[in-house]
Amino acid sequence: MLSIAMRLAWVSLGAMVALGLALLATKPPTSPLLLASLGGSTIFLFGLTSAPAAQPRALFGGHLISALIGIICYQLFGDALWVCLLAEVITLAALLLTQTVHPPAGANPLIMIQAHASFGHLAVVVLVGVTILAVVAALWSRLTPGKTLHYPAKWNEPSPQSTNWSVWG
Repeated sequence: MLSIAMRLAWVSLGAMVALGLALLATKPPTSPLLLASLGGSTIFLFGLTSAPAAQPRALFGGHLISALIGIICYQLFGDALWVCLLAEVITLAALLLTQTVHPPAGANPLIMIQAHASFGHLAVVVLVGVTILAVVAALWSRLTPGKTLHYPAKWNEPSPQSTNWSVWG
């Protein structure tokens, strides 16, 4: 059994490798903040490995849906404050309805609008970055000495797990 210090060092090293590779591979082209939400995803993947919001459905769905919404809103309406608010509200509804809530991805609409992102950013930056994080997390969890729980815990686990949201649930 690994000590807490050893486990912390191991997941920290894994998180550093995953995020470092994602940033090196994508080299955010128009804004240094274009991948800021991946930092939060790294915390989920390496610190909350079995949480529903860390599973592939939420990770990929959350990032891709929210980034797409931000890009569409920017392309249609520009980068005004009301566009940011509209994109965020649409993202909240879309992620809840598709059960792909991944909290760090909630930053994506704002990031995409502020970066003046194009549709190319969806594949070249967002998808590549998220894929690298997921692959490294899956490999890293299998390299952990004595660990029996691997990432992903469940490939298609909904997040949230039910449609009873917020104050209504």
